[in-house]
Amino acid sequence: MASIFSRIIAGEIPSHKVAENDEFYAFLDINPVAKGHTLVVPKQEVDYIFDLDDDVLGRMMTFAKRVAAAQQAAIPCKRIGLTVIGLEVPHAHIHLIPITQEPDMYFGKEKLTPSQEELAETAKKIREKYK
Repeated sequence: MASIFSRIIAGEIPSHKVAENDEFYAFLDINPVAKGHTLVVPKQEVDYIFDLDDDVLGRMMTFAKRVAAAQQAAIPCKRIGLTVIGLEVPHAHIHLIPITQEPDMYFGKEKLTPSQEELAETAKKIREKYK
């Protein structure tokens, strides 16, 4: 059975796409811990990020770096935090989170509840900065 991320990549489930290439897909988290919280996933369905081939993992990080640069240009923040948790969805993924202070990355806090319009506008701002 395809993971929810594979279904998002295939367009079966709507998402707010930030960037895409032939190997990777980046989209806004619908339960963000911060505005602009983005997930980067490989199109290849692999459960655990460290099971990816080394060259694929390297290209994924390079793709994530470009997404992070676009986020930082579009969202007021000091940095883009990166974390890999990977327990909630059995599909390798990276969380890229605009932060100003370390607690901004805390997943235990109440999540934001942006509207679909707010998500669309945020995704558009990041896409416009993606190079």
